[in-house]
Amino acid sequence: MIKLRICHLYPEILNLYGDTGNIRILQQRSTWRGFQTEVDRVQPGQELDFSDYDLVFLGGGADFDQVLAAQDLEQKRGSLESAVQDGLVILAICGGYQLLGRYYKNQTGEIVPGIGLLDVYTEAGAKRMKGDVLVELDQGIRAEIDDVGARPGTLVGFENHSGRTYLGPTVRPLGRVLKGGGNNGEDRCEGAWCKNIFATYLHGPFLSKNPHFADLLISRALARRWPGTTLAPLDDRLEYQAHQVIKDRLTGFW
Repeated sequence: MIKLRICHLYPEILNLYGDTGNIRILQQRSTWRGFQTEVDRVQPGQELDFSDYDLVFLGGGADFDQVLAAQDLEQKRGSLESAVQDGLVILAICGGYQLLGRYYKNQTGEIVPGIGLLDVYTEAGAKRMKGDVLVELDQGIRAEIDDVGARPGTLVGFENHSGRTYLGPTVRPLGRVLKGGGNNGEDRCEGAWCKNIFATYLHGPFLSKNPHFADLLISRALARRWPGTTLAPLDDRLEYQAHQVIKDRLTGFW
């Protein structure tokens, strides 16, 4: 039977704003399709081989917790980089997003090194960006999502961060911000993606109102060990209704 193996990194310290709910959503959408799921909750100091997994999840955390996570993640960098080259999928939210970059510079000027899987860097800003966000999806992602049926060309979620993240030339944003702050409140970009690494500032949990993006992650995660696997359509009317409510609120229909 097809099995999706998920590594949940640091669930005790990187779990702001319901981020762990993304794991439950990935599990449930897989189970509804008859796939098995297996989730390992990995704590700092725990040894592992990332090649054993199909998808890795990193949530958001406070600055102090990010330092702890960064120190441990550096020890695991080699295994993680190797698995990414082999097709491992990563979803990183907020603090997890920052950890995958080159560095995070906090409010006191301290540099917290990232592991450099994404060519991005983050510096703390004076003002928090918070509230609902509406994003027009990158065309590359949109084309892949549309291959499995007509889906929204947008993402919605909730942001609450002071970090300003800037993208290097080797990564692309998840999309263009229509409403909200996004990566830095300046360039209208939100999130980042490169290969099978996807990162975002959207909380919520993010995938609850974006089932089309959840299915993109599941499809890519299964492709390495189970090539040719297709995802049966699900009844996502309630999920897309929730998506549309946020979209209408932000575009002035309310």
